[in-house]
Amino acid sequence: MPEIARFFGIVVRMYYDEHNPPHLHAEYQGRKILLDFRGNVIRGDLGSRTALRLVREWIDLHVMELHRNWNLAKEGKEIKKIAPLE
Repeated sequence: MPEIARFFGIVVRMYYDEHNPPHLHAEYQGRKILLDFRGNVIRGDLGSRTALRLVREWIDLHVMELHRNWNLAKEGKEIKKIAPLE
């Protein structure tokens, strides 16, 4: 699963052969979560409210890029890295 961003110990990935709704996978200290592009939790828990807040902030900043990557992935094309949260 391609890594699209890494910041503050959080790794964000997106699968190429995923199902709808559009979503991403985030991991922090071994804990995993799936979030839609509005920041809603689909499944999982990062075990840290701060980490979840940071991922949601990152999603808000990059929602258009996430949708572009989702469309690329659905077409079987290479997805792009997205700038980390700083």
